[in-house]
Amino acid sequence: MKFYKMHGIGNDYIYFDCFDMMPEDPSSLAVKLSDRHFSVGGDGVILVCKSDVADGRMRMFNADGSEGKMCGNGIRCVGKFLYEIKGIKKDTLTVETLSGIKTLQMHAKDGEVVSVTVDMGAPELVPARIPSKFEGERAVNVPMTVEGKEYRVTAVSMGNPHCVLFGGDPYKLDLEKIGPSFEHHALFPEGVNTEFVEVLAHNELKMRVWERGSGETWACGTGACAVAVAAVLNGYADEGKEVLVHLRGGDLTIVYTGETVFMTGPAAFSFTGDVEI
Repeated sequence: MKFYKMHGIGNDYIYFDCFDMMPEDPSSLAVKLSDRHFSVGGDGVILVCKSDVADGRMRMFNADGSEGKMCGNGIRCVGKFLYEIKGIKKDTLTVETLSGIKTLQMHAKDGEVVSVTVDMGAPELVPARIPSKFEGERAVNVPMTVEGKEYRVTAVSMGNPHCVLFGGDPYKLDLEKIGPSFEHHALFPEGVNTEFVEVLAHNELKMRVWERGSGETWACGTGACAVAVAAVLNGYADEGKEVLVHLRGGDLTIVYTGETVFMTGPAAFSFTGDVEI
């Protein structure tokens, strides 16, 4: 099968056109192909499939083989894939995901998609629905003990669970050491993506992310959305205003309206190739 290596600000996946053919075991395929030393390398595999309810359907598999519900950077690349590879030249595209149907506004120049705005939907703030085991109607700036140290965290779901921490420079942290302790914490029964955030200015944030199933990635679209929502809830950003989020691989612009979250960022092809499955 032909694959397309694509990335959204460094969050890279291996994409397959599955409109007519589906790999038998995409989970093991993701594990095999994601290896950066012995294979293509990436944060996982994304299958672009036919949909009965949208312009396309996205299935994503993390580097450990687990199937994820949603990927913000990945879905922008799916939009570019549908527009340029499948020839669905629409200003507005819809993509079916395990987190529901997402609407994408395509920003194209000379037939090439340069950026995509995604309506990521409403954030889920009720702890039990994230899911997490925090009590109450919201978990905003609540204590959480990890390896004997107490942190103040905010829990948000953007179709997948996120734990957001505000503090100092995240690049001074030993993420390889602390990341797994958050990912597998008992307060998050299905695991969690964890964002370590520094507030640079009002409506401007810097973050690193430890993703469940993938480890540290260069970017996480749902994570940036969760960070912007958490920033509004904690008074670091304004509702309805653009929040600039600096990630390791580049920048995303997020707007949390109080009802939904809009994410704008680039999508790019890296290279193509063929692989025996």
